[in-house]
Formats: sequence, structure tokens, C-alpha cells
Amino acid sequence: MNAPHSPLASADQNDHHQLKIYFLPNLLTAGNLFCGFVALTKIVEADPASDFYFAQIKLALAYILLACIFDLLDGRVARLGGTDSPFGREFDSLADLVSFGIAPAFLVQRVVLADVFGEYRQISWFIASIYLLCGAFRLARFNVLSTYASGGGKDFLGFPIPSAAGLVASLTLLIIHFHEKEKTLGAWNYLLAVVLIFLSAMMVSTVKYPSFKSLGLRSTSTFMKAIGAALFLGCLLVLRERVLYYVLPAFFTLYLVYGFVRPKLSRAWRREIEEEDELDEAH
Repeated sequence: MNAPHSPLASADQNDHHQLKIYFLPNLLTAGNLFCGFVALTKIVEADPASDFYFAQIKLALAYILLACIFDLLDGRVARLGGTDSPFGREFDSLADLVSFGIAPAFLVQRVVLADVFGEYRQISWFIASIYLLCGAFRLARFNVLSTYASGGGKDFLGFPIPSAAGLVASLTLLIIHFHEKEKTLGAWNYLLAVVLIFLSAMMVSTVKYPSFKSLGLRSTSTFMKAIGAALFLGCLLVLRERVLYYVLPAFFTLYLVYGFVRPKLSRAWRREIEEEDELDEAH
């Protein structure tokens, strides 16, 4: 005898047929997840007694920053090709939790907080877990809002977790650059601990940040902006490591501060900075 037909099984089969997994955007998301995993392995392998300790930590930081690039590209590629999907959004959040939640929290706990609290390591674990928990809440809230707002709109509610991880990683990289020969971060440990807690609060805050989703291959620009972008690209090619150490922390810090300054700017200034189109605003 044939087994009775299950409505639940039928629904699952229908959902399976309707599930769309686009190759290129999800491949980039997989690159994001891979970078987060490698960053974690490098942090675990780093031996504080080794002469190459900071070199291993810097490599882990580089992988976190590389994950930021993958995260920036996957969404743009999906929107450019019209391949944005619920699966991609969920997969992206899972990858973000690893690369921008677990990896930075574990990094700061291992390199910074463990030295600050010494034998009271439980406190360092607790503080690092605050960042991870707030990051997870931030991603969950984003997914819910995206479901009801057809993509989440132009603004991010709360500081985006990739930007938070980018700020932590780039700032740590800059501090290590200044103290690499000393094999200790000294008093800078306290600054990184405060930054981590502040970013935890900012991720779950109601401060709005522009998503810059309108920026793409078809975006128009003023003559002066085009020159500025070209000069910035030239600086990247010529200065290389110096740009990596100084420009990245400044960039993420400016984005963080912009959320507070943004409501005070005129509509014209905001449109100029965020590249918003009049047609988009009308909708």
C-alpha cells in the first residue's frame, strides 16, 4: 500500500522547487564565510610567546577586512543581476555572524581583554559575548525588517555589523603597527575594549545609516567627485600599506560619526553625499 499523502511533505517539495540559489552572489558570500573561518583559525594558532604572534594576528585581521570586501560585493552583484533572494539574505546573515560577530569578538577577547582583566578572564569573555549577542540581534532585526520592507529600504537601523567589524579590525591593525616591536598593546587595550562595548550598543541602536544601495555601475557623479575618487584610487596604488593602516580606520570612524551628524544635514547635502536620485526619493 502507498503511504498516505502528507500535506507537509507536499509543501516542503513546493518550497524546494521555488528555492532559488544564485551562483555568483552566494559564491561571494561563501568567500566571506571562508575568510571569517580562516581568521578564527589564525587567532587560535597565534602564540603570544612566539616572535610571530602579531604577524599571525595581523593576518587574521586582514582576513576579517577581506570578508568585508566579499560582503560588499555579494549584495551589489545580486542587485545588479536581479538575483536577490531570501536564501541569499539568510546565508549572508549566517556568514556575517561568523566573520563580523564571532571572529572580532574572539579576537578582542584573546588579544585585548585577556590582558586587561588578567586572571579574571570570565569578565573578558562576558564583554566579548556582549558584542556577539548585539551583532546577532542586529542581523536578526535586519532580516525581519527586510522581509516587511521589501529589501530593508535605503537606511540601516543601527550601525551595520560589517562596519563594526571593519572598525575593530582596522583600528587594531593600526595600533599593532605602532607597537609591533614591543609585543604588547599597552594602554591601547583599554581603548579597544571601550570601542567594542560602544559598537555593541550602536549595532542595536536606532541611529540610521545610509546603505548606499543606489551606488553602482550606473550611478552618476559630479566632476569633482570623479576627480576625488580617482585621486583616492591613486593613493591606494602608491601608498599601499600606509593607506591600509590610516585610511581604513578613518573611513569606518567617519561612517560611524555620520550617523549622528546626518539628521542635522540639509536634504541637499545628504543627497550629494549619499548619491540619492530624485526619482528614488519620489518612490
